[in-house]
Amino acid sequence: MGDNTTFAVRSLTRADEPQWRSLWSDYLRFYESAVSEEVYATTFARLLSDDEPQHALIAEADGRLVGLVHFLYHRHNWRIEDVCYLQDLYADPAMRGRGVGRALIEAVYAAADRNGTPSVYWMTTDNNARARLLYDRIGEVTPFIKYQRG
Repeated sequence: MGDNTTFAVRSLTRADEPQWRSLWSDYLRFYESAVSEEVYATTFARLLSDDEPQHALIAEADGRLVGLVHFLYHRHNWRIEDVCYLQDLYADPAMRGRGVGRALIEAVYAAADRNGTPSVYWMTTDNNARARLLYDRIGEVTPFIKYQRG
């Protein structure tokens, strides 16, 4: 893709499944992870369902998906309104530095605003330096450290 490639952000559709799967697989590989076929299928179905709190937006350029973001709304004990967790964000390496990540995050911000959900948060690894250059400009780093079971 040339440097002048433009892109648009839009909602995920059923027809996007093969390209979405490819992008999400690349994202998972970046984090040295993988999921089963059942997780792929279930996640995609949830992202398309109106009955689920999970959502997806994609960036498209020249008929090809070049980025994705998955996010979900959930309750928070310190607020009346829900909060928004931006769970997965990925831009095709050929499109990095062209605003895809920023556009996807800003689209989540706009969706959260429409939903009455002013707080949006996400996590990344401490060594994800390139992404953190963007995150430091459009978000606020917090002092929290993530712990998990299993």
